[in-house]
Amino acid sequence: MEDLVVIGYGAAGFAAIIRANELGVKPTLIGYGEIGGTCVNVGCVPSKRMLRIDELYNYSSKIANRTIFPDFYEAFKDKREIVDSLRKEKYEDVLNSYDVKLLKGKAHFVSPNSIKVNGDVIEAKRFIIATGSSPNVPEIKGLEKAGFWTNVEALSPDRKISSLAIIGGRALALEFAQMYKRLGIDVVILQRSERILPDWEPEISIAVENYLEKVDEIPIFTNVRVKEIVRGGESKIIITDKGEVEADEILLATGRKPNVDLNLSAAGVELNDKGGIRVDEELRTTNRSVFAAGDVIGDLMLEALAGKEGSVAAENALLDSHRRIDRLSVPQAVFIEPNVARVGLTQREAKEVDYRVVKMENVAKARILGESQGLIKMIIDREFRRVLGVQAFGKYAAEFINEAALAIKFRATVDDIIDTIHVFPTMSESLKIAAMSFKRDVSKMSCCVD
Repeated sequence: MEDLVVIGYGAAGFAAIIRANELGVKPTLIGYGEIGGTCVNVGCVPSKRMLRIDELYNYSSKIANRTIFPDFYEAFKDKREIVDSLRKEKYEDVLNSYDVKLLKGKAHFVSPNSIKVNGDVIEAKRFIIATGSSPNVPEIKGLEKAGFWTNVEALSPDRKISSLAIIGGRALALEFAQMYKRLGIDVVILQRSERILPDWEPEISIAVENYLEKVDEIPIFTNVRVKEIVRGGESKIIITDKGEVEADEILLATGRKPNVDLNLSAAGVELNDKGGIRVDEELRTTNRSVFAAGDVIGDLMLEALAGKEGSVAAENALLDSHRRIDRLSVPQAVFIEPNVARVGLTQREAKEVDYRVVKMENVAKARILGESQGLIKMIIDREFRRVLGVQAFGKYAAEFINEAALAIKFRATVDDIIDTIHVFPTMSESLKIAAMSFKRDVSKMSCCVD
């Protein structure tokens, strides 16, 4: 009987086997498809590389005072090279550095303490399910017949298109909209909610929508219901309750669903109301010998969180410890340019709070960079003045949001942030300025007032 079997070799699975080795255990790792999972192959790495290429050309256009687009095919070739490189260095080579038994194939449970893979039954004392997620494909009349892209196809297109219609209005939709627009492709966004980024602070989502429409010239239609999709010659026509949209291709950015096709009922593992695996705060499932980590839980689907969960799950499984993750301090970002980032509670989620909204034009570094668009919103509790939530839309927001995450993790107050000297000039000063706005009018300050 094996001590630990890890199912899935993406971020959570790799974190789990590394922690297992550190605890003196040789795990069995079972994976299906490309090693490394979503992030390095068809997620974070390739999409952020494409956005970086677009950013450089967009900046060059500003300098040259004329529009310069990257070569469509060369850009995706560059993306493939970095994906191949990081997959080898961060997954294939890393796997060879640890004491792990690797099996490639699909696994499914046959009992509470055994699985079958490639026809062989494997028993184990503990299991960690880290099988990730897949694109969610909604039921839309004519969709399957007309054809569509998910993030997978959009990151490795089989042809150059001239127009793209994106269904959805959250992180993936916005990143691919800007990505393709800056490749010289006409893009339109169709969002069923009242606004894009509907779970974010309204001040942030409205600012982002205005920027994408006015600066990137991406039309965004909200409160739209897609009724049917039909072919129109070489293009595709999306029929909505507000009219028709025609485009060469359709990108579905309608969320992701947990990969739970593992015959979980045989293991006594239940699902939650999001269609993911039900776990407690220590990542134990309804089978006390089975743990789950990463996207398969159906909660926040973030690479960094998946890695943390994989490590915590391994430690709890092998040591019977009780480690938990402080989910309040988990940051996330949308990597459009400028970035959108958040951590902590929203104003609606928190109670008895005070908040301030500060425009990025009050941050000296933003003015220096010529990137003064955007804003930052900080939420604190009224009694103790602890930071409860921060959301930002601005240059490098994905970088400086980590300071806000640290503040929330250690329950810091606005006074703690104010008392911390920040390098001048930096975009991270926006956090200090937001904190100072609870005490004074920051539009009437000199650069380095404390």
